[in-house]
Amino acid sequence: MSVFRFGPVERAIRASVHVALALGVFSLAQGLVPGAVLAAEEDQPKDRPIPILDELTVTTTGFGTPRATHMGNISRITGDEAAFIAPLQPAEALNRLPGLGIQQGSGAEHLTAIRSPVLTGGAGAGSFLYLEDGVPMRAAGFANVNAMMEAMDEVSGGIEVVRGPGGARYGSNAEHGLINFLSRPPAADGDAELTLSYGSYDRYKATGTASKTASGPNNTSHGFRGSFSVLDDGGFRASSGLEQQKGRFRYDFTAPDTRIAATLTAVNTNQETAGYASSYTNPAIYKNNADPDAYRDAWAVRAAVRMERDLSDDLTLVLTPYARKNEMNFLMHFLPGTPVEENGHWSGGLLSSLVMDLDGGHSVIFGFDTEYTDGWLSEIQYNPLPPPGPPSPADFPQGVHYDYDVKALVLAPYIHSEWQLAPATIFTAGLRFEYTRYDYTNNAPNGITGRFLRIPSRVDEFNDVTPKIGLLHEFNDAVTGYINVARGSRAPQTTDLYRLQRLQVPGEAKSETLDSIEIGARGDWQGIFYETNLFYMEKKNYYFRDANGFNVSNGKTHHAGIELELAAALGAGFDIAAAGTYAHHTYAFDNVAGSEIIRDGDDVDTAPRTLANVRLGYTLPDSRLRTELEWVHVGSYWMDASNSAKYDGHDIFNLRLDYALAEHVTLFGKLTNIFDKRYADRADFGFGSPRYFPGEDRGLMVGTALRF
Repeated sequence: MSVFRFGPVERAIRASVHVALALGVFSLAQGLVPGAVLAAEEDQPKDRPIPILDELTVTTTGFGTPRATHMGNISRITGDEAAFIAPLQPAEALNRLPGLGIQQGSGAEHLTAIRSPVLTGGAGAGSFLYLEDGVPMRAAGFANVNAMMEAMDEVSGGIEVVRGPGGARYGSNAEHGLINFLSRPPAADGDAELTLSYGSYDRYKATGTASKTASGPNNTSHGFRGSFSVLDDGGFRASSGLEQQKGRFRYDFTAPDTRIAATLTAVNTNQETAGYASSYTNPAIYKNNADPDAYRDAWAVRAAVRMERDLSDDLTLVLTPYARKNEMNFLMHFLPGTPVEENGHWSGGLLSSLVMDLDGGHSVIFGFDTEYTDGWLSEIQYNPLPPPGPPSPADFPQGVHYDYDVKALVLAPYIHSEWQLAPATIFTAGLRFEYTRYDYTNNAPNGITGRFLRIPSRVDEFNDVTPKIGLLHEFNDAVTGYINVARGSRAPQTTDLYRLQRLQVPGEAKSETLDSIEIGARGDWQGIFYETNLFYMEKKNYYFRDANGFNVSNGKTHHAGIELELAAALGAGFDIAAAGTYAHHTYAFDNVAGSEIIRDGDDVDTAPRTLANVRLGYTLPDSRLRTELEWVHVGSYWMDASNSAKYDGHDIFNLRLDYALAEHVTLFGKLTNIFDKRYADRADFGFGSPRYFPGEDRGLMVGTALRF
């Protein structure tokens, strides 16, 4: 059997075909979609959980932009929708969006995919940007692969997701995509809410929020909101309990020429971790826990103050100082010898921008971001690995593997501009330069111990330039099309640079770059809201760990696909919403690691080609009851990089219900995995054997919400 390889010319032709196909589909969409009246209201009533083109989005520019004219793709989960979903963890809500495939691990652990395979290690931590009100939740080089355990989504003002490289306002980690968790602002008339729930596997959860707004002199106002969430989860598997406590305080001040929003958020996680299982179909195996001593303890505190000042009618200054601190301690149950890792960092910075509105509908944002971080990491194996292996005890010796500190500085000027070329046409262009400096200090003896390489103290610097251009055109009142060409880039994670293996060379890791083109359309066709786009991306300097446990620093991958989001009212109280993705993620280089052979053109592992989420809803005419049946589809995917073992994928169904018992009292519940389907949240290969994070059996959750 012959194996085809793609060279540079063939790749260029293939990219052109993708773009031509996108243009053809886009042109066809123009011809099919007639004019229609756009929906009205920014906040959706509960009896119409349908995306609305006039909804304001804030992620791209920092100011309210109607979704209908948003430059590029964006998806949004409103605060009301998030409350109806009542997710145990954020993935339950986010996987309703196109292009996202977040795999839940044990407790609060997870791995993310946004227009990508499910990525692990430094790639999984550094390829996605997680924000709270537009401020990164972690320092760029110190990202967390389980980053959303530090998010507070329970009391939410909504979640916005951009797939593919972020705009010029966002730097490192906004490569494959970004997720912006919006805090709920104080209500104009004040409000209070308490939600209590209980579910299968001894899950107790309580959330609450209250706000008050008061008027001051000279047309000023002060708003306050306090929110909390407490989760006590007994765990689906043995020795897998999870406790989380979250709190947030928000203060808003408004004056005729000034707006301030300040937030203080704290999150604590204590988890008993269930490791991988060798089967997801045998309950004697998948309900057990081969790592009963595994744990993860983490906490994070962050504060930010966004200050907007109108210097004139067409000039606004925005300053956002912020500070954060976090620490984590966990047993690395997935490695031989089960070492303990401790890490943490504190950081502070300033996001600044000057927004200019020019004559003719044009606007320009000049920005400068700066950040300083002081971080540390240690990895210690307290017990010897018993002989004879594999792996060899000599490779994983008892004692200190790593112990180092890193001080980091990031400086990033940028410009983002929008130009009104015609009444219905906008051209946007942006450019960001980002300088990153790491000052690394090794606190352990230099040299090799087992397979671990501890390098001498050193300084590393990276310079990354990320341009972006886009064109948006409103063909009529019902259809808008756009095309974007962008580069995403990220400096290496500090673990990529300083947590080395014995065959690696210091300084080998380079900044990862991803070049992207997307073309899409959104609109309202005879009452059907839709957004669809096609994308093609090429990534260089992909850094990952191979089957032998060694890091590869020069990988290349290609990514192409189509995404679709739909919603429509069906009549008689019924409505439907859906998100679907077909994507092909492939290796674009060759690599041999023992029995694992990566070939140019093979699928990247853990990259299902198809993802889908469909919800059929029903609302009573008086809006007192809302129910929804959800279908979740994950297609088959290769479990290893050599494409030798495949997970078949799965389809599960969930049911949710929300009933207003009285004016201030709501009862709600959900039945997950209705048909008790056996499936794996994650399937992969580790040290030569298949392993799984088993999906949960059928589960029930009920609760009540008191709102005033």
